[in-house]
Amino acid sequence: MRLVLTVLGVILLVIAAVYFLVPADQLPGFLPGYEAGATRVHVKHGVASGVLGVVLIAAGIWMGRK
Repeated sequence: MRLVLTVLGVILLVIAAVYFLVPADQLPGFLPGYEAGATRVHVKHGVASGVLGVVLIAAGIWMGRK
């Protein structure tokens, strides 16, 4: 379970970085938020993914200590 939480947390941190660095019209099709012709980034999506990623990594570390 610890490994699963940690891997999911890392994946969400990578997704958060994609949301912060890639404009909305260049997002991959499997990520929500694609907008044709939009040059803005999705800050809320990035923050949500980043926070959830950190929480999952912390939960993985916490579960590993038991």
